[in-house]
Amino acid sequence: MARPSIVPIALTLDDRTGYTLWAPPWEEDGEEWQAFLGTTVGVRADINDDDPENPVPTAVVHLFPSPAALAAFCRSSTDHDLADHPVWPVVAGLGAADLTPDDDHRFDLDGVYDVAAEDPDRWAVEELAATIDIVSRLAECLDTADEDDDDLDEDDTEFEAVAELVAKPEIGSLGLGAEAFVGRSGEDAWLGVGTALDELWEDVVEELGEHLDWTGAATVSVTDYPSASAAAPIAVDDDLDDEDEDDDLETGDARDTAGVRTIAGGGGRLAHDPAAVAKATGFWEGVGILPVEVVVPEGAGLTLRCYVDDVARFLGRDGEVFLFDTPAELRRFCAGTEAHDLTEIASWPEVAATDTPPLPSEQDRYDLAGLSEVLGEVADGAAGLVGHASLAQPVEGARDLAEYASLPRVEELLSPTAPLGRAVAIGERQPDAVLRPEDAAAVRPAWDEIVTLVSGKLVFRH
Repeated sequence: MARPSIVPIALTLDDRTGYTLWAPPWEEDGEEWQAFLGTTVGVRADINDDDPENPVPTAVVHLFPSPAALAAFCRSSTDHDLADHPVWPVVAGLGAADLTPDDDHRFDLDGVYDVAAEDPDRWAVEELAATIDIVSRLAECLDTADEDDDDLDEDDTEFEAVAELVAKPEIGSLGLGAEAFVGRSGEDAWLGVGTALDELWEDVVEELGEHLDWTGAATVSVTDYPSASAAAPIAVDDDLDDEDEDDDLETGDARDTAGVRTIAGGGGRLAHDPAAVAKATGFWEGVGILPVEVVVPEGAGLTLRCYVDDVARFLGRDGEVFLFDTPAELRRFCAGTEAHDLTEIASWPEVAATDTPPLPSEQDRYDLAGLSEVLGEVADGAAGLVGHASLAQPVEGARDLAEYASLPRVEELLSPTAPLGRAVAIGERQPDAVLRPEDAAAVRPAWDEIVTLVSGKLVFRH
């Protein structure tokens, strides 16, 4: 069984997208566990019940309108079902960037009918399979029908429609992949999937909806959720004229070329194939040591990072972080015998022996130089260029690096009473808050000092 982990997910239902956490199955004391970020609350019984005033214990999942709101809750609350999870202390210290789900963990319950109406290619089949799987996992964790009533049969459930749906042979075929829907029999099976959804999906989402807490344990309001359709990513026209391209370059906007995503900063630019990153992520998450990209004015480089007793530890020695120009150079170093601070990590032998390239995921790319440039542009009058929330990921990276390198001055500059610390806090409370020129001018000196301090602890290796 996989090591205990907690994964951010997003659920879209009734034109709202809510963010929460899921702990995939893990084993503890010989038992298998699985959980979501939620708790059991007292919900008033239906008015038609015999005792309408008697609250009914109901398991709910807490949902939040943004990763920042989710992160704020995680830092301040332990009254939930994940508080005793083995890695919760790590999650409680994460920022919005780390709690932003990747594409594989975004589940559009509103879009199920549209997907079922498509041809059964790999993407349609995998999306439907993943969506129904997460719904069944939610039902499994939220179903308390037989916990306190000895008179109920073992098969009794609060989620009858979910149970009926997942029991359909055609739905079970989704787990076999697109190959199950090839040929005449496959076409019939795909039609069967659509028929099953037509019959049951509305009941499924109604059952599930009774257990979804869109108030984030009373920390947010339903009105805080933007329309999911309105918040959808805006497509960028590839046929930009030269004038528009120049404008984008002047504001520091980095566009991704086909199949390659890049991070642009004052110090350099590294590019990685997204498919290769996704393929490598499983190994690195499994060993608990993650590739990290750092961009500073001196250049961009790759290193490795893990957490020991909630304290960041990097590939380095004596408080200095080793950076490498390419994944190949980093991998060659890891296979060598030079002493460093990750050698004693239990999973290090797996890292030293692997052929898996050390490719950083998006949440582990810290562009410190890019933020410096943006702050300068906003301070010079480019109002509306970025929001306060854009500070979160670079600040998180700087904090981790400063913690490892023993730079107490960085934490002083990021304290809640300092201008930069206040700006970061605004981004956590109000993700849509725009950074004004006067805000950028106030925090820019502190950020420049942080970048200078951190840069002094980075050693570019070759």
